[in-house]
Amino acid sequence: MFEYFGLIFGSFALLLLISAFRILREYERGVIFTLGRFYKVKGPGFIIVIPIIQQMVRVDLRTIVMDVPSQDVISRDNVSVKVNAVVYFRVIDPDKAIIQVENFYEATSQLAQTTLRSVLGQHELDEMLAERDKLNIDIQTILDQQTDAWGIKVANVEIKHVDLDESMIRAIAKQAEAERTRRAKIIHAEGEMQASEKLLQAATILAQQPQAIQLRYLQTLTEIAGEKSSTIVFPLPIDIVSNIIKGQATDASS
Repeated sequence: MFEYFGLIFGSFALLLLISAFRILREYERGVIFTLGRFYKVKGPGFIIVIPIIQQMVRVDLRTIVMDVPSQDVISRDNVSVKVNAVVYFRVIDPDKAIIQVENFYEATSQLAQTTLRSVLGQHELDEMLAERDKLNIDIQTILDQQTDAWGIKVANVEIKHVDLDESMIRAIAKQAEAERTRRAKIIHAEGEMQASEKLLQAATILAQQPQAIQLRYLQTLTEIAGEKSSTIVFPLPIDIVSNIIKGQATDASS
């Protein structure tokens, strides 16, 4: 009877001894509690946990990639969009991640969702589409500050998609088309203004030398003659035209 009891006791003691030996990987830490009170953080490698008296909670220190579900966001200019993002974070203080919050993954996920809606709701749609890097930094900063008490380090936040309905996509396309048309008209008007300025400068220079006007006239005749056309041009000296104009002006004044 005593031999049977001793065999059972020995087996039980052997199981307790074996259960006291733990091996933690390089990216794992063990949060040790002694009689319910926090003792210390152990690992990595081979550690000993006293059975019954001590309990261990494993904590993974690797970077966690968390996908934030699509959130309905109303922008500052009253446009409804669906936005989802991805958050990269890791545990830097295992004891805080276990003691200060019940489930650090779920807590970080819920906080990321509310922060995403809050930050994006303060910006207009154009800012969401054009200033995504700035919004990522704003969300990451807010999350990192609030999760610091939980021993969590938020390394990065990336907005993945900003989904718009079909009517808003068509409105944006019309706006882009109108903007391109406006730029084309402005460029054309600027070209006309620059051309008129150059023509004015050329006319001023030619007016200072009447012979230059005749040379320009002869060059124009040369260009016309080089074309395959049936146009007949009768050269008329500029001096004769000037005398005729001056004579008409004299008769009109008399």
